Amino acid sequence: MKVCVVGSGGREHALSVALARTADVVVTPGSAGIPRSTAAAPEEVDADLFVVGPETPLVDGLADRLRAQGKLVFGPGADGARLEGSKAWMKEVLRDAGVPTAGYGTFTELEPALAFLGTLPGRWVVKTDGLAAGKGVLVTGSYDEAAADVRAKLSGEAFGDAGRRVVIEEWLDGPELSLLCVCDGQRAVALAPAQDFKRLADGDAGPNTGGMGAYSPVPLAGPAVVAEVLERAVEPTLAALRARGVDYRGVLYAGIMLTADGPKVLEYNVRFGDPEAQVVFPRYAGDLAALLAEAAAGHLVTEPQFDDRAAVTVVLAAEGYPRNPRTGDVIEGLDKADALPGVSVFRAGVARDAAGRLVTAGGRVLNVTGMGTDVTAARATAYDAVSAISWPGMQYRTDIAERVQFPS
Repeated sequence: MKVCVVGSGGREHALSVALARTADVVVTPGSAGIPRSTAAAPEEVDADLFVVGPETPLVDGLADRLRAQGKLVFGPGADGARLEGSKAWMKEVLRDAGVPTAGYGTFTELEPALAFLGTLPGRWVVKTDGLAAGKGVLVTGSYDEAAADVRAKLSGEAFGDAGRRVVIEEWLDGPELSLLCVCDGQRAVALAPAQDFKRLADGDAGPNTGGMGAYSPVPLAGPAVVAEVLERAVEPTLAALRARGVDYRGVLYAGIMLTADGPKVLEYNVRFGDPEAQVVFPRYAGDLAALLAEAAAGHLVTEPQFDDRAAVTVVLAAEGYPRNPRTGDVIEGLDKADALPGVSVFRAGVARDAAGRLVTAGGRVLNVTGMGTDVTAARATAYDAVSAISWPGMQYRTDIAERVQFPS
């Protein structure tokens, strides 16, 4: 089987490595750091299966265009991709499906939004309605900060048109969980749970980012929790989509808060999580290409299988990330890190300079994944590899998977 992976980041690199165990893989547009990259547009590639990585081309209808050419595609059409393209629409789907989620309001005008903020106790959550590359969410305990964020988003100052409608939510308490579910339009199977770290700095300080690290498995998310999320959230959501005429074939990434009242959906994404993919795919023990092809064809029969070992990913970011990342710095030590046992370094924001050296070319530059017998051992492997890599201004969290919660 020949598989075309669409995208250019660390998630797509991790996808391509896992798929290449059983398939011939090409990545478009890929990057200087991803083997088997091609400059050809997806519509120009001849492949048996197309796997669309990022959310933007899905929202823009790439899966629809490929299917119109008779291609087998893993990724929702533009109708299903609205789950991520519009948080307000996602909330409507959740409401209609009876899926547990945070209380919320949707606003395009400032005064009603500020009035709603005033009705919520404690902490506040303010989200852009549209796509914001994982950076459109503010969680704060300050009303003044929340109000300022609402003003900046609605005015277009913060995120342009993506922020001119906001979703304001009540704050939910509990550990977060990322559950990536492979869907064939009728049913879903869950991949191994993961937990990611959104804040830039140690101790969950600093601004939200696209993700600074992750680990898998998650001790708090045993089979019973996964089954509950599928039953109470994912399956009702698929049914609500079918009622709207949406044939959802792709991944449904459920961002879950494990509250005292049970799991509640924080968000849905319509693509594999980044950096969750970088800990889930190295653990996948089956034929990933066959699984995704089944889902794309509308007939899932394979049950996912995973390595018993754990994986931890640490994201290495450029100076100035997430607001204004600096690019063009030469990356040192990659060969040494790549040679360490149990290590995979997935290339995210990289390019080649005139001398052929690998340089930074984005905010999140590298995803360093370590495997080990448990999360502690995997974490040690990942940070050993991190210590081998450097460039001016490189930043990363030192506490990824440091404190893993276990069931009481």
